[in-house]
Amino acid sequence: MALPPSDGGRPAPLVLTWHLLGAPFSEAAMAAALPMRDLHAWRVHLGLPLTGKRFPEGGFEGFFRLASEDNVLNVVEPLTRQVEAEFPAAVAELRSRLSIEDGPVGLVGGSQGGGVALQMLTHAEIDVAAAALVNPVTQLAPVIAANERVYDVTYPWSDRSRAVANEYDYVRRADELTAPILLVIGEEDDVSITEPAEALHKALGERRSELVTIPGMAHEFAEAPGLEPAPQTEHAKLVDAELTRWFARHLAV
Repeated sequence: MALPPSDGGRPAPLVLTWHLLGAPFSEAAMAAALPMRDLHAWRVHLGLPLTGKRFPEGGFEGFFRLASEDNVLNVVEPLTRQVEAEFPAAVAELRSRLSIEDGPVGLVGGSQGGGVALQMLTHAEIDVAAAALVNPVTQLAPVIAANERVYDVTYPWSDRSRAVANEYDYVRRADELTAPILLVIGEEDDVSITEPAEALHKALGERRSELVTIPGMAHEFAEAPGLEPAPQTEHAKLVDAELTRWFARHLAV
């Protein structure tokens, strides 16, 4: 879903977003929650693999069945790998279709979409000016541990899934993240999200990152289940303002 620049009429930078695996749970819902209307930039909201039109067999329920069987190997790894495979061609196609300025792009991701954005930051194929991450999965292992607590289950760790979790540990890989990063976290989110985000901010330092806490916000910032566009929540409005401010600065718009 592509939203044109606020003033239109001339080429503008590109900002790409990836939604949560929660509300907002689709590109359309993400566009409604974080439209960044006052930003002179193309805001293109991308659907994650295994969601929306690419839901596995069984749709919404089928997705959560896969996640309950093995969230790391059935969902997180294949979803991220698919975005990695598609990303350069997707940017090239958008540049061919839309009046996008030459130059680096901006990235936005929420929750697991934030983890995807972090993984894209470790790639050199696309030049990134800045990223903004909302309640991101900064370290995968603590999130799996939180799911164990919440759902009273035991995740069956294997050598392969531990290797995946190690790869998707961006505190450990902070030196690979060279673009400026805005980390927006909810005051009421789980420590599996907030503490790794704080650790990443500390690892990156004040010159390479900024940490903003939204009072009263939990993990999701749209009305559940978040598949369809909905009016902005008060928390989403605050996040939207932070993202607009950040990209107006780093995209020079």
